Amino acid sequence: MQNQSLKPKTDIKIRAYKYSIDMIKFLDSIARDNATDVIIKQLLRSSTSVGANIVEAKGASSKRDFAKFYSYSLKSANESLYWLGLLRDAKDIKNKTMNYLINETRELSKILGASILTMKGKSKF
Repeated sequence: MQNQSLKPKTDIKIRAYKYSIDMIKFLDSIARDNATDVIIKQLLRSSTSVGANIVEAKGASSKRDFAKFYSYSLKSANESLYWLGLLRDAKDIKNKTMNYLINETRELSKILGASILTMKGKSKF
């Protein structure tokens, strides 16, 4: 039997919270102009909404409500991916942090999508 503390399972709520913090720090480091300000504001809203909706889901009153908040979170992650790509390509921002954030956004989307499919398979909405 393997010691469970050696392989901690990362809670999606904690992972999304860290993602939000990393995004905020990254966005604070970017040189600003009019176009960048608009993209940054949109990206800040959508990326922090990922974790906020996961937290809302944890307090849901029903399975249907839980799935609804996960769906909102998935939509926010997909929107964040759009804004990250736009920022990367329009402002030519190509660095390790940008790559990490794009990859983490994709990973969160996959986890959320898989969770939603699992929920839909286990119950009728």
